[in-house]
Amino acid sequence: MAIELNADRTMNPMVNAGAIATTSLVPGRSHAEKWCFLLDGLSRFAGRGLAMDEAVYASEAATNQRNQGIARLLQGYGRMYCDPDEATDLYTRQCAVNVTARDLAVMGATLADGGVNPVTRERVLDADRCRRVLAVMATAGLYEQSGDWLYEVGLPGKSGVAGGLVTIAPGKGGLGTFSPPLDEAGNSVRGQLATRFLSEQLGLNLFASRPA
Repeated sequence: MAIELNADRTMNPMVNAGAIATTSLVPGRSHAEKWCFLLDGLSRFAGRGLAMDEAVYASEAATNQRNQGIARLLQGYGRMYCDPDEATDLYTRQCAVNVTARDLAVMGATLADGGVNPVTRERVLDADRCRRVLAVMATAGLYEQSGDWLYEVGLPGKSGVAGGLVTIAPGKGGLGTFSPPLDEAGNSVRGQLATRFLSEQLGLNLFASRPA
């Protein structure tokens, strides 16, 4: 419905439709090259080599018919930039990459430092693009609760339905949490509580001038 109602069709890269369309832009002459590009990029953010969970991927690939339908619908609107089945598979593979809470924290810290990984000291992303990523995370990173999140926590963040949550305090650091119980919007309940507590106690809220 969101695709049909929005004239641009891909308003939010932080949800399935926008993420699949974004994935279709990945460079590479073959499916393998594109996957290597994605996995290498995620690994550089984490500061270590990451791997895909084959069992999770197989399960997701067997039940992702809705995402396949989304990709086909986007193709009909000219918003897919490679084969829709290939883009859906690459997106599914990304969703099956194993990360720890520490990995999420390092990824967040990389964004907090303008794209420089604090562990490897490698520049993963240029500062201008990093700023834009953080802006999108702040406004759209927690599904339909993104507005509440920005109001209560005041930091860029992104949740995942596996129970992970990454939060960035620009110029200060990143926080990664993992707790599978989700609320009705698909966000980690405990992850939100822990992040809100730390944001208040440490004065991290972008709209606050001192710790609570």
